[in-house]
Order: sequence, then structure tokens, then C-alpha cells
Amino acid sequence: MLPPVLVRFFPFLAWPRPSRALLQGEFWAGITVGLMLVPQGVAYASLAGMPLVTGIYASLVPALVAVLWSSSTRLGVGPTALSSLLIGASLSGLAEPGSAQWVALAVWLALLSGLLQLLLGLVRFGWLMSLITSPVLSGFTQAAALLIAASQLPALLGLRTTWHALAVSPSLHHFDLLAAAFGLGSLALLVLARRLRPGFPAPLLVLALAALLSWGLGFAERGGAVVGALPEGLPVLYWPGWLTWDEWGTLVLPVLIITLVSFLETASSAKVDHQSSGTRWNENQDLIAHGMAKISAGLCGSFPTSASFSRSALNLYAGAQSGWATLFACALVLATLLWLTPLLYYVPQSALAALVVVAITSLIKPMGFVRLWRIARVEGAISLSTFALTLATAPRLYWGVLAGVLVNLCHFLYQRLHPRIIEVGLHPDASLRDRHLWQLPPLAPQLLALRMDAELDFASANSLERLIAERLAAEPGLRQVCLFAQPINRIDITGVETFVRLRSLLRQRGGCLHVSGLKLPVQRTLERAGALAPGPDLVLHRADAQALAALQPDVQPDLQPPAAPPNC
Repeated sequence: MLPPVLVRFFPFLAWPRPSRALLQGEFWAGITVGLMLVPQGVAYASLAGMPLVTGIYASLVPALVAVLWSSSTRLGVGPTALSSLLIGASLSGLAEPGSAQWVALAVWLALLSGLLQLLLGLVRFGWLMSLITSPVLSGFTQAAALLIAASQLPALLGLRTTWHALAVSPSLHHFDLLAAAFGLGSLALLVLARRLRPGFPAPLLVLALAALLSWGLGFAERGGAVVGALPEGLPVLYWPGWLTWDEWGTLVLPVLIITLVSFLETASSAKVDHQSSGTRWNENQDLIAHGMAKISAGLCGSFPTSASFSRSALNLYAGAQSGWATLFACALVLATLLWLTPLLYYVPQSALAALVVVAITSLIKPMGFVRLWRIARVEGAISLSTFALTLATAPRLYWGVLAGVLVNLCHFLYQRLHPRIIEVGLHPDASLRDRHLWQLPPLAPQLLALRMDAELDFASANSLERLIAERLAAEPGLRQVCLFAQPINRIDITGVETFVRLRSLLRQRGGCLHVSGLKLPVQRTLERAGALAPGPDLVLHRADAQALAALQPDVQPDLQPPAAPPNC
């Protein structure tokens, strides 16, 4: 049995011991994912504006680092479409895609976002990731998927000029028809393969077929866009030059968004992984692991990585049980770098574009907006506004996410500032429910019985005090208020001060404040503040049944406050 401290710092030591049966299954699962990882890595490097070989670099060392230190060992870590699009969009206008300056900026994105994730994991701030809610992420990813598809259309169709030039002078001469045939043919084959055999590594087979036809037809010699020569061998240590202050400032927002979005990609896959295995997800450990993976990607001269939902799902589908499968996938990527990169020379760029388009189509779910609208219109509107703003602010995609987060936080604050406070009555099923909604009689004459479904703090206390004060002013006959406090889990200083003022208000009217079901943490806070001092103006009831028994038989139209409260 390994010491827990050792396993905490080196999670891979807790992997299952390798056996022949285990390694055989892990081998085939790893090879299946590796066959998809290589072509996707090259395609996503193109999407990020990086040299194509860096996509393979990002598929090797970062994947190895992530699986060794992650709590989610079956995730497919490496380049992803969404992260690659964010990189390309963030650096647009700062440098020429593929240039040394562009590579240096992308490396800094990897290093800075990796350091931020590592720091968040070390201080156990994984809960911050919940700032980007599902509606915000859904709106952003769908808009990003459409932008990814649009960015790949020129390469997919073999367009030699700009869309503006094509609109001004429509002609087939603007297209490389053979490139378009490669792109559309690859697209059709990939879609067909995904429908017929979802777990089959079709990307490698389709790209191999496209490369073979490209070589046979002399596509490269005729000026067709192909992958071309890629450097062989392992990546070397890379350190980018220092940036100017303006460049540092320009990268701040992209780093924050890439950190949040890439980890939310990880979270969506990790939750599926742990649900299938019946284990608990350690988000802080995964923050550490994926932060280290991004840093290793930068030091290899590559770009930020993330967990791919499609490759993670394929890993689970292929029967992976542990991180050993990822080690076999890394071995295949290593073999590609050492010996197989020349085989990628003739792969048409349009076929890579088809691969990207097919990979991101699973992110486009327009019915998701309809479902959100039916469930919660406000959150549906937040998702739609994030979607629209992401499209409108392209290529600065992060403004869409930031706007979505801001609107969502405003909605959250509005809900906190306007808590649900209801006047309760006794339902025929013996439960306390909204008196006005269910048309129930008051619990007793001269009694205002309330329940607040929120914490009694700075955000909600004012609403409770205002409601009670308004009702007492409008109905002079009210002498008693009963607060059913079971839903109140926490109270702060503002809540304590409000409680004291309510008690004083009722005392001045010759009334009494009843409190039912006060939870121990709230009660202790009030006791420390001296707010529960015994007196004729306060009655505490341990449970709702006790409160009802005390209030209903005894409260009469001319009831006076009791001389001594029972069991305060």
C-alpha cells in the first residue's frame, strides 16, 4: 500500500498493475485513439495558424504529462477545435499566422494559461470554473463551431481568392476543383463513417486515401495545397522571446478565456469519465495536470491543449480502463514523429478542413436553445445573447464569453436580491404552502406567517424587512409575525441587524416574533450577537409542528403577547 502523500503528488502510482489481459485491451483502445489523434493534431494546428508539426508535438508530451498527473486518466488530451479557434482568433492582427512572432505568442498563451491553471489547482480554486454556466458555454461553443466551419470553407472548397472577390466576380476559376473534390469527398466519407461505425478511426483511413489519390494524380505538382514536408524527430526545448508591455496586455483576456473554456472542455469529459467508473472527480488535481500539460506544450514550441470530448468518448467506447491506453496512443504519436511524417506530405489541405468540419458538427445543437427556453427563459436568453455576441465580436471571441458571464452574474445577483418570500397557510395535506397561490386561509388572526427560501444575509435581508414593515403598516391589526426559518442556512451581520430591528418593530407594536425551525449555525450566530435574549417579544419553536400547535389554538383577535415565551 503506497503512502497517500506519495499518491497525491504522483497519481500515476495508483494505476492498476499491468497484466497481459489489461494491457491487451489498453493497447487496442490506445491505438484507436492514436489513429485519430495524429490527423486531428495536424488539422487543429492549421486552425490555430501554427506550423502543422506543432499539432503532433501538442499530441505527445502534453498528453503524457496530463495522463500521469490527472485524476481523469481516460481523457484524450491534446489539440482541440475550440481551443485552436480561440488561439487563432486571439492572435489575429498581432502577427502573421505561422510566423515566428505568431508561434512565440501562441507559446506564451500556453505558458500563461498553464501557469494560471496550475496555480488555481494548487490553491484549490476549482470552484471558480462554475462561473461559466452551461447556458453560457452552450451559446459560446455553438457560435464558435459555426465560426470554425466558416473559417474552413475556403480550404474545403479550394477557394483561391477572397469571398469578396468571388462575390464581385463569380466564376469557377476562383476554385481549385480537384481540391474541392478532395474536401467534399472526404467530408462525405467522414460523415458516412461516423454514422455507420462511430468507434472506427475513420479520419486516418480517409486522409490516407486522400493522400494516395493526391500522390497518384500529381496534385502537389499541379500547385495544389497539401500538408507538405514536416520536420522529423522529437520536439526540442523552445523558449519564446520576452514580450512588450502592450503584448502582455493584449494576451491577458485571451489567457483567461482559454483557461476557462479549455478547462470546461475538460470538465465535460471528466464528468462522463467518472460517472461511468463510479469515482469522484477531483477538479483541482485535473487543473494541476492540465496546467502542467499546457506548460509542457509551450516548452515544446506548441500551443495550448485541452481535453477533447470526441477522443475521450472514443477512448471510453474502445474499452480503456486506465491511463495505460493513453501511453499506447502516445507511443503511436512518437512513432509518427520519428518515422511516419513523410507519409503526411501529400495529404490535401481540403481533406484536413473536412476533418475539422466533421469534428465540430457535434457542437452545433440548435434545439438546445429551444430546450433551454422551455425550461428557463432567462437562461435561454443568456445563452442566445452569448451566441449572438460571440458571432458579432468575431474574431475577438472572448467578448461573447465575458458578456455571457457578466449577464449570468447579474441574473444571479438579481435573484439573491429578490428572494422568494411567501406567506404560508396550512394545506389540506398538512404541509405549509403559498397561501395566495393555493387560496388558503391565514394560519391565525392577527398573524403574518412567512417563509423565505434564501439565506438571511446582505442580499436578502432588506427584502424581508421591507415586506414585513409594509404589511404591518398596511394592516394595523397584525400583532404577530411567524418566520418559518427552516430554509435559512446562513446569516451574516446584516441579517443579524435585520433580525434585531424586526424584533424591535414588533415589540413597539406590542406584538411578538415567532421563529420556527431555526438551524443551529444560524441560532449560534444570533446568540453570539445577543439577538435571542429572552423576552415577551420573541418565541422560538423547535419545529413547524410545534409552532402550529402553539399558534393556531391560542391566537385570538384580541390576543396579547404572552408574559413569558415558552422554551426560548
